[in-house]
Order: sequence, then C-alpha cells, then structure tokens
Amino acid sequence: MVDPGSTPAPSQRRRRGGCLPALVVLLVILGLGFGASKLFGGGSDKSGSSHSASSASHDSGEWKVGDCGGPDPDDAPNGYKAFGCGDSGATFKALDIQAASFMPDSIQCPAGTDLIIQVSISYGSSKSKGGGIPSKTVCGRNLSADHPGDPGAGGGQLVKGDCVTDTAKEVSCASAGSGAYKVLGLTKETSQCPSGTTEPMRLTLAIGRPYDVICAAKQ
Repeated sequence: MVDPGSTPAPSQRRRRGGCLPALVVLLVILGLGFGASKLFGGGSDKSGSSHSASSASHDSGEWKVGDCGGPDPDDAPNGYKAFGCGDSGATFKALDIQAASFMPDSIQCPAGTDLIIQVSISYGSSKSKGGGIPSKTVCGRNLSADHPGDPGAGGGQLVKGDCVTDTAKEVSCASAGSGAYKVLGLTKETSQCPSGTTEPMRLTLAIGRPYDVICAAKQ
C-alpha cells in the first residue's frame, strides 16, 4: 500500500507512495548466523516506507527458488524459518531469490509474490532478531489459497491490475467501490502512461523505486 502525502488538486497529487565441509566448519567457528526480515505481507505499505521487520532462519544459510518456509515458533510472533514444503509448518514457497537491499522500494518481486523475506547474516554466538547484514531477498508465495499479492487482491507489491483510492492507497478491487481506480501501468513519467489513463498519480520520491507514477483510471 502507499502511504499518501498531501492531496491538493487531483492533477497535482503526490503520494508516497564448492568446499562445503570446510565452509561449514568455518561458519561454526566464526559463529555466523543466518536470518531474515519479512518486508511485507498482505496489506503492506506499497511505497516500502513503513515495512515491518521480523526475523527468520535457514539452517543451511542459503535460500533457493522452490524452498519453503513458515513462522518460527522459537522466534514468535514475527519470526520465520525454513521448512520442507510438505511440513505442516510451511506457509510459503520461494518464487525468486534476489540480491538484498537496504532500500525496500528497489526490490521488485515477480507477479504473484505475497510476501518478501530479506535474508541477513549476523555475527556472534547468537542470532539477533531482525538484525544483521542483508544478503538475499526471498520473494514468497503463500501455499494456501490466500494470495494478497495477486492483481486486484489488495496486498503485496503494487502491480498492474491492482486498485487504489484517490490517495494511492491500495484496496481490494472486489470491495473497493465506485470511488476506486484501476492501475493501468507504473511508469517514471506521466507521459509514459498507457491510453485510458485518466488519473495519473505522481508519488513522492523514493530512492530505488522503478516507477514514480501510478497510471490509473476509474474502474
């Protein structure tokens, strides 16, 4: 979702929008811990300006596409850890693995992503919750039928097909009402919006975000 800024006249609105055995021994000696931060789930801030942070772990220290994870009972309430995809604790599967970033807005996961997990490395004898140096980003999709990241569903990252209010706040298209707008595209400039755009929404500056304008029209 986008954290809206001031809202003057519609046309001027701005919204905030290898050597494995040796390596394992070395990691144990150094006390390296691998964790992750959940950047968003359903109903998140689209601009990335108010993401919540939660910790998680992966025993191997390395996430791959197709890996599954879920809530970590030893790091409640916001912790996550790796699970086998057939385990009862698994709630999401990794759709994509990307480089880490200190700027949430620069992370753009593939369509269908319901949550983003930022994997981090912490040093010392114990893992710090929600801390460490970012190393990877996991784009996850729920294993359940609940997919807030799908176009129009009202959660995840903003994508073409979503619906927003006149202050650029994402809402579910099914329950948005007549006052909502359909997202036709996400561009850098208003002039790049596709045909049919009636409400180009220029967002406030966010470093790393690949778009600055939400091209929208009444749904």
